[in-house]
Amino acid sequence: MTVSDIIAELVGLGHQYEEGPEIFKGVTFNIEKSSFHFLTGPSGSGKSSLLRILYLGLKPTWGNLKLFGEDPLKMNTQTLPLLRQKLGVVFQEFKLLDHLNVVDNVSLPLRVRGIDAKRGYKQAQELLDWVGLGDCLKSYPSALSGGQKQRVAIARAVITRPQLLLADEPTGNVDDEMAMKLLYLFEELNKMGTAIIIATHNPRLLEKSSYPQLVIQEGTIMTIPARRASR
Repeated sequence: MTVSDIIAELVGLGHQYEEGPEIFKGVTFNIEKSSFHFLTGPSGSGKSSLLRILYLGLKPTWGNLKLFGEDPLKMNTQTLPLLRQKLGVVFQEFKLLDHLNVVDNVSLPLRVRGIDAKRGYKQAQELLDWVGLGDCLKSYPSALSGGQKQRVAIARAVITRPQLLLADEPTGNVDDEMAMKLLYLFEELNKMGTAIIIATHNPRLLEKSSYPQLVIQEGTIMTIPARRASR
């Protein structure tokens, strides 16, 4: 492994919410290009907080973070958005735009990048067909169930083929069959070069997959190597 193979580097990273306990204590690990990890740990252990730090939604209290070889905490307001464009995020609370319909929500990241509207619409439609929402293109978020919103959020996050995808409980609102289909979508994206971190407590995903786990325990991170998946 060379330095250029590392897309995320955490060194001695820690975080403590105001007047609260330490969430992390000197966390150190690397995320390599095209890697795939599950992020696990007990409820309240800090899975979502760690993802927030990685997608720059939360500033660590101490330690160092580098993304794609850059220190985001030292970047200016002009260059930071370019760094964020390399990230895809699936939020636990979806964060869909209520005034846009489903296909426009999904194609929005492409429009922001200047992609032709017709081309963006076509790509969004193909992804929505894949996740079983081809008949909801013109629907608005308020008309969708939690599971449908989750699938829209996933389609929006992967449409740009980000270099690093961070997903917070992406299968938490869907049944097992759809969860496995979404996992397959993540796997296909990973094959195209995207590094993926999925925070989950879904035992079926862990059982059926052979990817290594980053396990948060008492503020530290332990890596469990990949194993043979159950079929």
